[in-house]
Amino acid sequence: MTPSATPATPPASDIPLDDTALAEALLDALETHILPLTREGVARGNKIFGAAVLRKSDGAVVLAEANAETENPLWHGEVHLLKTLHELPEPPDPRGLIFLSTHEPCSMCLSAITWAGFDNFFDFFTHEDSRDSFAIPHDLRILKEVFTLDPGGYRRENAYWRARSVAEVIAGADPARQPALRARAQRIADAYAELSAAYQSGKAGNAIPLA
Repeated sequence: MTPSATPATPPASDIPLDDTALAEALLDALETHILPLTREGVARGNKIFGAAVLRKSDGAVVLAEANAETENPLWHGEVHLLKTLHELPEPPDPRGLIFLSTHEPCSMCLSAITWAGFDNFFDFFTHEDSRDSFAIPHDLRILKEVFTLDPGGYRRENAYWRARSVAEVIAGADPARQPALRARAQRIADAYAELSAAYQSGKAGNAIPLA
């Protein structure tokens, strides 16, 4: 599906799940679907990034993928997911899907999500996290050097899609559920910190152009 020249603004209520159910679904996708693939990818020398698509109707995971830059430098987690998604015999309509990215998408992945027809995406870590916590500064450098954008300089709600962080979704969840959701999010963050250390310790031997 190619976005039209003048798309309508995506409705804020297009996803029927409330923030409590949505937070549970996003965290489950991260912990039980993306993380195992990321562990395998890091063991092969790939970065820690990954993505998944979930059904808007019930939050069930349709497909998850991880970074595969040692195979092709374009196979960021998001783009690799979109490639695999469109290799399915009957790719699902993106208008019925939630797009989840482990890290705030780079400029290439932002464009790919847009061209693929998604009206939303959610991210767990920020661009600043990628730079400061994971020692991968390329997202922000490219935004600045190529597009002259400072951190946060692009519009997270626009005519094509609306972006939200997982932290924002958790903040909108039932207050009684928030401590457990935050604890699970911290457990996921700790797992990524361990994977990041493993990636950084071995990246000198990989063939990724922007490691």
